[in-house]
Amino acid sequence: MRNFVITVNGKSYQVGVEEVGASVSAPVVSAPVAAAPVVAPVTAAPVAAPAAPAPVAAAPANGEKVLSPFPGLIKNLLVEGGATVKKDQPILVLEAMKMDNDITAPCDGVVTFQVAKGANVESDAVLAVIG
Repeated sequence: MRNFVITVNGKSYQVGVEEVGASVSAPVVSAPVAAAPVVAPVTAAPVAAPAAPAPVAAAPANGEKVLSPFPGLIKNLLVEGGATVKKDQPILVLEAMKMDNDITAPCDGVVTFQVAKGANVESDAVLAVIG
């Protein structure tokens, strides 16, 4: 039986491995093993149910659609619905893979959001219409 110390995600474990079959002679070096720190158990705090998303206005018949470039979560709406925006002005934040991505207006106009804060969206979903 050979003993090893392995480290996984910063935590050290001492393991024993039984040799089976051919024997290989190699020098064995002992390394000091630090005692694992004692961590108090963590209990999850109760979380209130999320508020229902605000109703979304119907899409205007004309205007330029702002599409989601990838799936993600609408983290924040940076302007109010009905606000006048300029081309390339950030209008909302789309979180994907733990990164915040500013979604900008493709043209000047009045923004009408088709999504609410906290909504999950797929690729090519209509996020807003600029008219």
